[in-house]
Amino acid sequence: MRVPAVSGQFYPSERDELDSLIRELYLHPLGPGEIPTLVQDGERRIKGGVVPHAGYIFSGPVAAHFYASLAKDGCPESFIIIGPNHYGVGSPIALSMEDFLTPYGVARIDKELAKSIAKEFVDIDEHAHRYEHSIEVQLPFLQFLKREIKFVPIAMLSQEYEMAVELGKVLRDAIDGKDVVIIASSDFSHYVPKKVAYANDMRAIEKILKGDVKGLYDVIYRYGISMCGYGAVAAMLTATGGRGKLLKYATSGDVQPMNEVVGYAAIKVERL
Repeated sequence: MRVPAVSGQFYPSERDELDSLIRELYLHPLGPGEIPTLVQDGERRIKGGVVPHAGYIFSGPVAAHFYASLAKDGCPESFIIIGPNHYGVGSPIALSMEDFLTPYGVARIDKELAKSIAKEFVDIDEHAHRYEHSIEVQLPFLQFLKREIKFVPIAMLSQEYEMAVELGKVLRDAIDGKDVVIIASSDFSHYVPKKVAYANDMRAIEKILKGDVKGLYDVIYRYGISMCGYGAVAAMLTATGGRGKLLKYATSGDVQPMNEVVGYAAIKVERL
């Protein structure tokens, strides 16, 4: 069992307090404006998404837009959550086979799906996940909608273009014929003035919405965009093959005044 690494820091460690905060995030001025109810027989058009992973008070209202959209679309059979490895430990592409504990209970690994992914350069490496928050913080949002979920967590220490595309191809094969949503956990610009964050992030978002993986890398390198999960986004886009829709963009400076901000975007990718 993988115990929480950032419970009590990025989000509350007590279930009731967590439940209350998530409800507040949906109703936040930057949030979607209503608390969603999971539609059991939704259309299931969503195949992927980009969701931020900062502390809930900063990025939670933006993240809530994706999960509100997911609730209306219906819950898939399983999730793959890809996040950057912020701590620089473990395998370049690391998959965990340990169930994750959260204040809502246990989020269980989809063992069958995980085994179909864990091959070639995708290693089973629990150490890479021990302290990583980018995947963990997505789980309470999912469990708020549905307590019993299955997922596969993948931490990317290596986010080079070739590696991300190859991972995307492995995931594409693994989800073929299955009802799976791939969540790419990523924040955008880090610690730059709000105007700079907005201009640069919109350049990256434009490429994501078009499904242009190579173009995403080009603008990141050209403008020095400090987006932390670009490899996860590239893998998700490669695997899903869909086009995106921007649900919400905001920065930490929209939550409270600050000179340098972090950018957050919620994007859904639907089947064509």
